[in-house]
Amino acid sequence: MSNLVALRKESSSSHLQDKSANLSANLLTKSSQLSKGIENKEKNRYQDSSLKPKNHYESANLWLEIKEVQELLNVSKRALQKACKAGKFITKTATGRGGIRYLIALSSLPAEARLKYYQQKGMLESYLQATIPAAPPKAPKKFIEIALARLNLVRLWREFRKGAGKKTEADRAFLSAYNEGKIAQNIYKILGEVSVKTLYRWIDQLGGTDDYTRLIPQWNPGSRRCGLTEEEKDIFFRFLLDPKNIKIGQAIRLTKFYLESRGIPSPSHPITFRRFAERWKTENYDRWVLMREGQKALRDKVETFIRRDPSLLEVGEVLVADGHRLNFQVINPFTGKPVRPVLVGFLDWKSFTLIGYEIMLTENVQCIASALRNAILRLGKFPKVVYMDNGKAFRAKYFTGVDDFNETGIYGLFARLGVTTIFAHPYNARAKVIERWFQEFTETFERLMPSFVGSSIQDRPAYLKRNEKFHKQRHKEYIPTIEETIQLIESWLQFEYSQPCPHVTGKTKGEVLQEGLGQGVFVDELDGLMMEEKITNITRNGIRFLKTEYWDEALYGMREQVIIKYSIFDLSQIKVYDKRGEFICIAKRREPVHPLAAVRGDAKDMEELKRQIAEQRRLEKKTIMAVKDLLKRQTDIQLDWQKAIEASPRIADRIEIEDLQLPPIEEHIPDEAVKIEPELPQEIEPNQDQNAPERPFFGDNEIARYEWHMKNGFHTQEDWEFKEYFESTLTYKMMKQFWEKEN
Repeated sequence: MSNLVALRKESSSSHLQDKSANLSANLLTKSSQLSKGIENKEKNRYQDSSLKPKNHYESANLWLEIKEVQELLNVSKRALQKACKAGKFITKTATGRGGIRYLIALSSLPAEARLKYYQQKGMLESYLQATIPAAPPKAPKKFIEIALARLNLVRLWREFRKGAGKKTEADRAFLSAYNEGKIAQNIYKILGEVSVKTLYRWIDQLGGTDDYTRLIPQWNPGSRRCGLTEEEKDIFFRFLLDPKNIKIGQAIRLTKFYLESRGIPSPSHPITFRRFAERWKTENYDRWVLMREGQKALRDKVETFIRRDPSLLEVGEVLVADGHRLNFQVINPFTGKPVRPVLVGFLDWKSFTLIGYEIMLTENVQCIASALRNAILRLGKFPKVVYMDNGKAFRAKYFTGVDDFNETGIYGLFARLGVTTIFAHPYNARAKVIERWFQEFTETFERLMPSFVGSSIQDRPAYLKRNEKFHKQRHKEYIPTIEETIQLIESWLQFEYSQPCPHVTGKTKGEVLQEGLGQGVFVDELDGLMMEEKITNITRNGIRFLKTEYWDEALYGMREQVIIKYSIFDLSQIKVYDKRGEFICIAKRREPVHPLAAVRGDAKDMEELKRQIAEQRRLEKKTIMAVKDLLKRQTDIQLDWQKAIEASPRIADRIEIEDLQLPPIEEHIPDEAVKIEPELPQEIEPNQDQNAPERPFFGDNEIARYEWHMKNGFHTQEDWEFKEYFESTLTYKMMKQFWEKEN
């Protein structure tokens, strides 16, 4: 109102001082010009031909003389004239014999006066029936807002014109302020710019009332009438519903060209075509999608879906599996080159977090079983159901040689553990609840990796784009190994566990998962779920795999082909089976020894050297003892020409009688090593020194035995033979250098 007062002050001039001016402007100029013949006070008073209302009681203004209003209100003529000048009534002027006189609209009088007037005319009953409030108009909400905004603008306009001078100047000032957005900004957002003719038209429609329903727009947006001709609709539909997905604009242009080239009239404007297409699409969206995009799009976009409640599940009850091509590079341990492997993951549906995974470097269906194995180990119990993707797209993307997972044996492998396997229908996107998790994995983990290459061509980072020098110089070229990648994922999972669980209010994913963990399972039960089986050979140092040696004493003396099972998730050990599937051993990764452990190595290197040397001696002695036992059991097979040898004793008998030692296996001694010849006494009998201390049992630890003899002396023939043997080995040479270094 302050804006209206300010505008009124600006627009008013000396006319404000003229109290005799007509303060109530002629708001219905057009209707007053059309309502001539006012001398017929009874007939023309009830029928204003300029308005043509549906009924003449409240819809049209009935103009009364001052004298008639005096009788209805019981006031003096002077008081009534003052009220008209003050704008308390809707008035208009008329000229006659007595000059200019006021005419007052019946609708602006109080309700009691209107009832009294219709009672005097004998039309009270008809008036009451005609003025019963009608039902709310059936119009869109937007049209109701427009009508209310129009009424509010008319009321502001009336208020502004009160007390103003020239009405034309007041109208010009009001519309200028409104159209410039100085006043009634909210109304302007709904109606936009308005002209003075529009305001007068709205006044005519109101007919002296404040019934907003008279200002509701009359054009019907819900009309089903189509402005296109039958020929236009027929051709337009052919282009519009083509499965090649022709755009609406192109369909309009093609339709116009087709009709004009064949001489068929096409009077409709392109915007009419577009409105028809958009309305038809909204009303027939199912047919629109089926015709243009196909039946799968109809299922994915239009058909209803079943909303599932994961909060009813238990942790580990249902695991959902799917594959995801990593969006960053890692080093392939087989080739040493950067690759983008596939992460096969198992998601716990209840806690909505990754419970187990495996990184698949090459096509291998068994990788799915290995990922499940890791999930069971972390879960501590067996799941009841495993939900897997069986879509052709997944198989073709990651397993090109697999036509159906039902034929790979995975079902039987899982069933042995009591796990029910459910394969999702092909191309059923609604079943892939893990897809949303993979999106979060990409945004919070993969994008932070230094070797991130993007999820698509458009998503590539700046340093991979063509002619990009600035970011290439700033980029840190680092590609992690498989082991580093697993460590980083495990670290990221701690962040994942701290996020709110979408299926349990008020708890994090880690809390939900921790509450549902089991008591643990036996690892041996999961041997059938190991990732890969590979046939390889056993060498003198065990099994060489991924440029690393795996060793166990059970492999000593074997040279046959064996089957190894391993998991990329844990390369610290492998399981070894023979070709019949019988378990042999668990071979552990064998670390190489420092080349100069005695000179440059630390205590740990020296201890590892001693351990491996002791292992060599123990295995060597094992072979010697086995050969002794074998020789004892042998019986000589003599041919006729071998009878002359009977004079010589059998070697087995000689070993038994004299307890001879087989010669030790000669070791390679470097040329630069100094050979120390032991000084043996000329004649030494067994147990010659009766006062010699009792030698403890050292087993295969030759180094400890030699150190004990150096402190307590060599007393028997066996002791001196051991001294001669040990000091001829490479171990003694390295030990000697180590002792000399310490001294």
